[in-house]
Amino acid sequence: MTPQNYDDFTRTLTEEMPDTEWSWALQALWYASNNDWEASHDIAQDLHTPIGSWIHAYLHRAEGDKFNADYWYGRAGKPFPKLSIQDEIKEIIESLLSK
Repeated sequence: MTPQNYDDFTRTLTEEMPDTEWSWALQALWYASNNDWEASHDIAQDLHTPIGSWIHAYLHRAEGDKFNADYWYGRAGKPFPKLSIQDEIKEIIESLLSK
């Protein structure tokens, strides 16, 4: 079952893996939230949507690659964020769950 809000999402982080019925974007965010950059990136790079680009940007920002992050924020139509990494992933998750 897809989480209804951010708190529901965070409660799933103790599971072994995300629910395979979730959207690819939500699965990528689950892996990112569990510090599995590679798994998250593998999914995000195949999401050719604004949310996929936003997740991709976030991942490169989190790894410290500002140049690559800037490119993906541009593809997502988003400015480089001023908020913390933790606040940004929460914002992405909440944005995705509100749709």
